[in-house]
Amino acid sequence: MVADKGKKQKSEVVEEEINGGEHIDGELVLSIEKLQEIQDELEKINEEASEKVLEVEQKYNEIRKPVYDKRNDTIKSIPDFWLTAFMSHPALSELLTEEDQKIFKYLNNLEVEDFKDVKSGYSISFIFKSNPYFEDPKITKTFNFLDEGVTKIISTPIKWKEGMGIPNGITEKKKGSKRSHAEESFFTWFNNSEHKGDLYEIHDEVADIIKDDLWPNPLTYFNNEADEEELEMDDDEDDEEKGSDGSEDDEEEDDDEE
Repeated sequence: MVADKGKKQKSEVVEEEINGGEHIDGELVLSIEKLQEIQDELEKINEEASEKVLEVEQKYNEIRKPVYDKRNDTIKSIPDFWLTAFMSHPALSELLTEEDQKIFKYLNNLEVEDFKDVKSGYSISFIFKSNPYFEDPKITKTFNFLDEGVTKIISTPIKWKEGMGIPNGITEKKKGSKRSHAEESFFTWFNNSEHKGDLYEIHDEVADIIKDDLWPNPLTYFNNEADEEELEMDDDEDDEEKGSDGSEDDEEEDDDEE
């Protein structure tokens, strides 16, 4: 179909040029049509490759699942693991208010799961121990990828215990401040599904960070290894600058001696 369409479009262009009285090189036309056929063949291969990549990803998601489960079981024995990992992350730490941090001390588990058809979406679940803040042991935010770049987001409604609803996205402006407490809360992000499931175009940076950065290796942030690597890189850059400055000073001293 694609090749036929390309040939038809090329034929129409050639016909227009002939009608316009311009001379067309027949061999050039044939070469271009042949090139189009080759390009169509490459596109077909690329489509097949994409499908194979998805199949491999689905296969290894199944292989990784029991390993993730084993990792989660081990994490449960480490106090405040997820709170520490979140607070050590340069972006996610800005999302947690003081109230959020108190709630995250009860965060027992985090799970990120791709749908069986990985290109159709994923979910992020937060599993809490029994706590004085809300009734739900598990809250989930789901991202469904639909056609034309549209994402449908659904969040578990949180059943807050009496007097514990402030972090849940209720807008309460502080005196002397135009920003609300809710605007800075993790639970505001969690509850934000933009009209509760309506379809809209979105790029959720927080979800991307949790899924692609924190989830694959949270131990990096729990141990603050990410910060240490940055510090080492900064130290290396400083040493290089000092080295270059030192060489310049040496050159100046040599000039003075002469």
